[in-house]
Amino acid sequence: MSKGTDIAALRQEYQRLSLDVHDVASDPLTQFSTWFQEALEVEVREPNAMTLATVDSEGKPAARIVLLKGVDERGFSFYTNHESRKGVELAANPSAALVFHWMALERQVRVEGTATKLDHEEASAYFVQRPRGSRLGAWASPQSRMIASREVLEERLVEIEKRFGERDVPCPSHWGGYVISPSRVEFWQGRPSRLHDRVVYELGASNRWKVSRLAP
Repeated sequence: MSKGTDIAALRQEYQRLSLDVHDVASDPLTQFSTWFQEALEVEVREPNAMTLATVDSEGKPAARIVLLKGVDERGFSFYTNHESRKGVELAANPSAALVFHWMALERQVRVEGTATKLDHEEASAYFVQRPRGSRLGAWASPQSRMIASREVLEERLVEIEKRFGERDVPCPSHWGGYVISPSRVEFWQGRPSRLHDRVVYELGASNRWKVSRLAP
């Protein structure tokens, strides 16, 4: 950061689009798919990048960027090491939140819900589609654990490469997927003077979605 930069003075005026409860789909997953397609059309870089927030057994939060790998009637899916920090935290407390930020469209999507593991068969079907280097890396990396140096990781990778040789690299038992089943989804559209449009879906009785406008 340049010396003398006034962070508090940094501002961005939003004025591209608008959003109203009468303009959205009846369920949030359909609305998300519409917005995601629009993000693809304007070539947002990595539109599937999302912040995943989890909470540990002591109630301490943590957040990191992961990649969305699927959206269907169950919710939002991603893959990771089950023994990573996020995996351990989701095992202790399955409540989770997601945030997508598409600056080119001046939009955010916020998701709150519950995480469940995808079955190993589904995870394996995705795993075999990954580049070989990524598959080898999933075996080599003791994700989120302390290591002495980069060299330790590279040595582990060499060992894994020797172990599999030219053979196929299967999905390890400690690696898999999660789906976040949403109970609340908010769509945020930037507007001038910080009077942003916010439309929220909340899951109520009989699994019916209630759609409301929120004050910015």
